[in-house]
Amino acid sequence: MSLPTPTLHTARLRLRPFDDADANDLFALHSDAYVLRYWDAPPWSDRARSERFIAACRQMAEEGTGARLAVDRISDGAFIGWCGLSQWNPDYRSASLGYCFHEAAWGHGYATEAARALLGWAFDTLDLNRVQAEADTRNVASARVLEKLGFVREGTLREDCVVNGEVSDSWVYGLLRREWLGRSEPVPAR
Repeated sequence: MSLPTPTLHTARLRLRPFDDADANDLFALHSDAYVLRYWDAPPWSDRARSERFIAACRQMAEEGTGARLAVDRISDGAFIGWCGLSQWNPDYRSASLGYCFHEAAWGHGYATEAARALLGWAFDTLDLNRVQAEADTRNVASARVLEKLGFVREGTLREDCVVNGEVSDSWVYGLLRREWLGRSEPVPAR
């Protein structure tokens, strides 16, 4: 079953399907070692990785397993990152949330705003019951984004990633439909 990849708008952002013209911007994002220091894979060193990522986004949509959207800032049209759902399971009505943003976009609420728009689509259009996310335990900023969206930390995956020889743990977060319903404003940080 094909999953339509939406174009979503917020006050400051446009979330849209990736196209081939995004390859350079995507490579710049995913080749930045500082941005990816908590990622579960090393930074990209081959530009062809961005083309494969874009092809994988299309394949996810065709197979109905997910939707990854490029995130552009409306004020200047700049590509600032991406936000996506993967591992969509229509039987379980569940998916996993992921996102990655340029360092210059950090601290402006863009990740929260983009994820909120995508979650609204996920719960309203896809009729999901649960969305899961993971964050490296050292990535306090990403954990804060998830908690602002209403995600609940459910546990820790111990030593679940080894990237460039460095072992790390991940927090697992979950957000249920009943916790999301009616939410339009951010939840205050705890």
